[in-house]
Amino acid sequence: MEPRALLLLTAFRHVISEPNVEAAHERFQNLSGWQGSCGMFCDTVAACLAEGLIREPIRLPEGALQCHWHLELTSAGVAAARSLAAQYPSEPT
Repeated sequence: MEPRALLLLTAFRHVISEPNVEAAHERFQNLSGWQGSCGMFCDTVAACLAEGLIREPIRLPEGALQCHWHLELTSAGVAAARSLAAQYPSEPT
């Protein structure tokens, strides 16, 4: 499965909220089984962000002392993920 589809399905089925992108990449790998580099993960995230499928992942919650990384689908991303989930119902994510 291509990285974009895997990212959307994983975000649809799981929560990824980590202190930084490296931890988010590791969590994504653990959930999905994907073994791509952190750079490839960042490229996939950037592409999904540019397509409007995910929200900006770097957040600074009110009152927080540091940013954290959160993967969240937009409504367009949810629609795309639902379509993918229908195509890949037995995937491990």
